[in-house]
Amino acid sequence: MKLNGLVAVLAGMLVLAACGTAEPSKPSTQEKAPTEQTPSTPTSTPSPEEPTKEPAKEPVKEPAKEPTDEAEPPIDEGAPPTAQEAATTVIRALKSGNMETVAAWAHPEKGVRFSPYAYVDKEKDQVLTREELTNAMASKTVRVWREYAGNGDVIKLTYAKYHKKFVYDANFMEDAKIGLNKSLGKGTTINNLNEVYPKETHDFIEFHIDGIDPKYEGMDWRSLRLVFEKIGEDRALVGIIHDQWTP
Repeated sequence: MKLNGLVAVLAGMLVLAACGTAEPSKPSTQEKAPTEQTPSTPTSTPSPEEPTKEPAKEPVKEPAKEPTDEAEPPIDEGAPPTAQEAATTVIRALKSGNMETVAAWAHPEKGVRFSPYAYVDKEKDQVLTREELTNAMASKTVRVWREYAGNGDVIKLTYAKYHKKFVYDANFMEDAKIGLNKSLGKGTTINNLNEVYPKETHDFIEFHIDGIDPKYEGMDWRSLRLVFEKIGEDRALVGIIHDQWTP
């Protein structure tokens, strides 16, 4: 009995020794050991793949302008026109055939004298009153406007035809040089403007075109002189003088 017990003890000791020398089993490659995850911390450095986005800027609002006590000077609409301003209004009306405007500028008592050439003939030149000027374009009245330069034939025309030939017979509004109290066109006809309309009491504006057709080499020049009488600080149209080259 004692021998059997001893054998049993020795056998147990051998088993224990074998267990101590065996290698520990390795975990399966399919099983992954859990890893500790560290919480991500925000960073101010942007990823190189993504552009930096700046926050949208709000539009800058300009401060409202407070009203000031300073005001623009009022336009004096009642100021008398200068000779140039008066002439511009009249020449525009002549271009369009607006004789009502021309009549409004005419001298209320003397009317407007029409001279077909530079020489003003106080005896033969036609003078139209305000009333006659208003309806001049529609008038059928044939008037004698002196004689043609060169041949002496009588100029017998209605005002509308005279206007086309001896008033606005060139584009004075667009093409002309302008002179104040100075004659720009000079031909063979005597210019007695300052004798009939003295400088002390009159101003005149001349619209002058050096030439219309180059083939005439300036011999087809034209001038139109608008004469205004000074009435205090105001002025009134008293003369329309046409001028051109004459033989």
